[in-house]
Amino acid sequence: MIGNIWNIKTPAHDIAQARASEFKLSNHGLSNLGVVYWNLTSAALYGEALFRREGTLAHMGPLVVNTGKHTARAANDKFIVREATTENNIWWGQYNRPFSADRFSAVYERLQAYIQGHDLFVQDCYVGADPNYQMPIRVITEFAWHSLFARNMFIKIDDLDRLKRFTPDFTIIAVPTFQAMPSIDGTLSPTFILLNFEQRLVIIGGSAYGGEIKKSAFTILNYLLPLRGIMSMHCSANVGKEGDSALFFGLSGTGKTTLSADPRRNLIGDDEHGWSDEGVFNFEGGCYAKAINLSATAEPEIHACTRRFGTILENVIYDPVTRKLDLDDDERTENTRISYPLEYIANAMPEKRAGHPKNIIMLTCDASGVMPPIARLTPDQALYHFISGYTAKVSGTEIDMGKEPEITFSACFGAPFMVHHPAYYADLLKKKIQRHNVNCWLVNTGWVGGQYGVGRRISIKYTRALLEAALTGALDKVEYYQDEVFGYSVPKTCPNVPDDVLYPWKSWPDKKSYDQKYRQLASLYRENFKKYADGCSPEVCACGPKL
Repeated sequence: MIGNIWNIKTPAHDIAQARASEFKLSNHGLSNLGVVYWNLTSAALYGEALFRREGTLAHMGPLVVNTGKHTARAANDKFIVREATTENNIWWGQYNRPFSADRFSAVYERLQAYIQGHDLFVQDCYVGADPNYQMPIRVITEFAWHSLFARNMFIKIDDLDRLKRFTPDFTIIAVPTFQAMPSIDGTLSPTFILLNFEQRLVIIGGSAYGGEIKKSAFTILNYLLPLRGIMSMHCSANVGKEGDSALFFGLSGTGKTTLSADPRRNLIGDDEHGWSDEGVFNFEGGCYAKAINLSATAEPEIHACTRRFGTILENVIYDPVTRKLDLDDDERTENTRISYPLEYIANAMPEKRAGHPKNIIMLTCDASGVMPPIARLTPDQALYHFISGYTAKVSGTEIDMGKEPEITFSACFGAPFMVHHPAYYADLLKKKIQRHNVNCWLVNTGWVGGQYGVGRRISIKYTRALLEAALTGALDKVEYYQDEVFGYSVPKTCPNVPDDVLYPWKSWPDKKSYDQKYRQLASLYRENFKKYADGCSPEVCACGPKL
């Protein structure tokens, strides 16, 4: 409930205006509101969330919340307003559905009327750790925990003078209890995520899933920054002691967060980054990791964050008596999530930026069980696999997904968030790779010994050893064999990894079954790439699989 019909003083009532900006909500057309809580600290937001029964305090201090019907992104409910300033730049289609300006205005007017008399929470913050490309954004929410989520995920401001003078360049308004009327509004369901670049405004309704707020900010930057020559990327990033940064491209469930949180390297960020002429920088100030089956052994840094005050746990099951978490329980969803500030990772870089990468790793979760655990790519091969974005969607990451992983191709390893045509991002990436002589790798974190249901997920121990060898240059000193289907180079040996692991067919019951499955996957690659071939060079097109 966002109303306060009994006019009860909440825990933060008396300090609601203490950190208010002079740029008021009336500038957004919001009026006749209840109490507006401005830029509350994490502790104050805890108090409000618990008072309003939005969540529960769990063992050792995290806040556990239930996002209700939506436990994943509603990818089919995102629309972009079609207007003159963006008409010719946007990649219209499945992920960027057009929405009329008139209908946007109608939905927003009803939302403005709906929230009159209700309490709201405001977080003024930044996206983009590089001051040269930083954007001030305002997140207005009906739930206190969503305001805490924004405070965790974006770059917070605690200087009172800066907060007072804050003026947003973009605003995100999230009101989950407000729903669209599809027959009138033209949405596909009562849930909606509407982006309006002309008005610099995003409105979200019908879903309490925190990821919608985060990914809306990512989508904004994915449109604006490439227009300035900045490569925007769905990737994690870390940096070694020698200043050798690395990028990890991949969709949810491929291991971006887990593999970049390496105690031997410093974490730049776990999901969204930009690459400018000065180097790479995090878009965010926090991490949003999958919590299901988190292991204190395999992922100690992330697991420790599940026991921290300030952490938000979405849809995680806990014992109501002891308040201890059960991270293995998928009763509500397999897409349980943990949101925490980046500084909760002990080796995170406070600056959230570093120099140009020495290595790019493209992560794929191969549910077919046929791809090698690591392969070295030429620059043209890297662009082919970047545009293809092959992986398997792991259950729970989007609504309406079943238990079994679903083979998919997501351009640029993040098609739902890419606003320009994939070739636009690929051209930017090509220039960066060539200019900075970057090593490129394809790493399979999926199945070995057979497809899903037959084989098993590759050992994270082996994946970590392969990555260490790639990042430290150990794989520069070994022999390679050329894959007969895709043509990339696969190491014959790797320190701390059994040789057989590097020959994926050896773990299958028979080579014939392996070859058949591999060629099926190759056919899917070729069919998918037809959509992008016209915008790619002959050299990149030639990097497709040979049948």
